[in-house]
Amino acid sequence: MGEHAKIFPGFWPYGDQVILGCIHKVGLGRFKGLVSTTAFLFLFSFVLIAALFNWMQIPIIQGSPLAHMSFTTRSTKKHHERVEFPFNCSVAALQGKKCPNKYPSVFEPDESSTETCSDYFRWIHQDLQQWKTSGITEDMIERGKASAHFRLVIVGGNVYVEKYTRPYQTRDVFTKWGILQLLRLYPGKVPDLDLLFYSGDETKIMRSDYQGPNSTLAPPLFHYCGSEENLDIVFPDWTFWGWAEVNIMPWEDMLRAIKKGRKRTKWEQREPYAFWKGNPHVAKNRLDLMKCNLSDQYDWNVRLYYKNWSKVVDEGFNNSKLEDQCTYSMVPMQHYWPIRRQDKCRDLKFAVEWGNNHTQQAQDIGKAGSKFIEEILTMRNVYDYMFHLLNEYSKLLKYKPTVPSKARRICVESTACKQKGVWKEFLFQSLVKSPSNKPPCELPPPYEPQAIQASMDKIDNIDKQVENWGNVYWNKLNDTNQ
Repeated sequence: MGEHAKIFPGFWPYGDQVILGCIHKVGLGRFKGLVSTTAFLFLFSFVLIAALFNWMQIPIIQGSPLAHMSFTTRSTKKHHERVEFPFNCSVAALQGKKCPNKYPSVFEPDESSTETCSDYFRWIHQDLQQWKTSGITEDMIERGKASAHFRLVIVGGNVYVEKYTRPYQTRDVFTKWGILQLLRLYPGKVPDLDLLFYSGDETKIMRSDYQGPNSTLAPPLFHYCGSEENLDIVFPDWTFWGWAEVNIMPWEDMLRAIKKGRKRTKWEQREPYAFWKGNPHVAKNRLDLMKCNLSDQYDWNVRLYYKNWSKVVDEGFNNSKLEDQCTYSMVPMQHYWPIRRQDKCRDLKFAVEWGNNHTQQAQDIGKAGSKFIEEILTMRNVYDYMFHLLNEYSKLLKYKPTVPSKARRICVESTACKQKGVWKEFLFQSLVKSPSNKPPCELPPPYEPQAIQASMDKIDNIDKQVENWGNVYWNKLNDTNQ
C-alpha cells in the first residue's frame, strides 16, 4: 500500500467532528477497532458513517444476516424464559458499591443457529500472528506494562483491573464498560484471560523491534488502531459506548441521529467542498492539512475549521452536532478516495473536481459505501468481533490467569453508579440488559498469504490509477494557464 491517507464517505465521529476526514490507512475513527494492522477494513465506515439498521434504545442487541454475505445456518429453536440482569444503583450504594455475585453465568440462547462471521473477522488471525508460535507468557505481559494504561484480567467471568497511568479523559472507562457488556451478552462464554491496554492515539509496539531472535519477546498490547509498522492488537474504539467529553452518543443512538441529519440536505444541494472540523494541534498531519485551507492565493476546494473543544463545551455543543454537519460531502472512489500525504492539497482539489464533474457516479459510489457500512457496522458485529478476538487471544496464553495483587474488581454497578451527567447517561444507554438470544457468529479461517498479497496489490494499483488521473488533471491545468 502506498503512502496514502483515505477520504471516507459518510460520517465519522472520532475525536473531532469529521464528515470526511483524512485518516492514515488503518487509523479508523469509531472503529479503528475492527481494522487489521495490515489493511484497512470497513467495519464500520467505523468509518465515516450513516447507519441503517434495527434501532433499540438499550439493547438486548439484535443482529440480522446480510444478504450479500455468505453464511450457513443450522437453526433449532429452544424456549427459555428471558432473563434480565439485575441492576440497581441504590442497592449498590448500600453495599458500598461492591459488585453483586448473582450475575447469570450460563449462556442458553434460544437458537442454536451458527452464522459465519463477515470476512473482516479473518484479520483477527493476522493481528495475533506474531504470537502464534511462541504463545504469550507472563514475562511478555510484565515487559509490556510500561506501554499500557491498564491491565485487565478476567477470571471466572469476573473482571479485574490494575491501573498504571492515567489515560486521556474517560476512554478507559468506556473501553472497560464495553468489555463488561460483552460478558453480559454472552455470560459464561468469555474465557479467562490477561491483557494490557493502551488508550492513547499513537501506536506503541514497533514491529521492527521484534524481528529475528527478538520475535518471541514482543509484548501483546491492545489498542484502538494499528498500522503495518506496528504490532498493536486492534480493538473496538471506546466511542462505540459513547464519548461524553465531546457529546458523542453511543453508537446506535449516534447513527440514528446521523441518518436523520443527512436527510436535511439532498446530495445535489450539498456544498461542493471537502470538509473537516477538528483540532489540528494534536498531529503533524493535521497541521499540514491546514495548509490546504482557503486563502487569498489558493482555493483547493477544501474547507477546514479549527475546533476549540473548550469553547465547544462551554457552549453546550450547540454548534457541534454531527447530525448537523451533513451539508458537506466529499466524493470517494468506491469506498474511499486515496490522498497522498506528501501532496495532499493537490490531491484533495482533484478529488473534489472529479466528483463535481461526475456527480451521478459520485453519488452512486457514496450511497454504495454508506450502505456497506450500515449493514456491516452493527453492535452485534462489534461484540462478536470482541468475543472472537479475546477468545483467540486467550488460546495463546501459556499460563493460567490470576488476579494481580493490585487489581480491583469492576462491574457495571461499580462503573456506572458513581458517574454523573452525560457520562452516566451514555453508560446507561449502552447497557446490555439481557443475554443474547443466539450464539456469536462462527469465526472464519485466516486469509491465505496469497490472498493478502493480492488484496494489497489491488489497492496499490487503484492508488496508482488515481495518482495518474491527478497528474493528467494538473498537467492540463498547467498547460491551460500558460
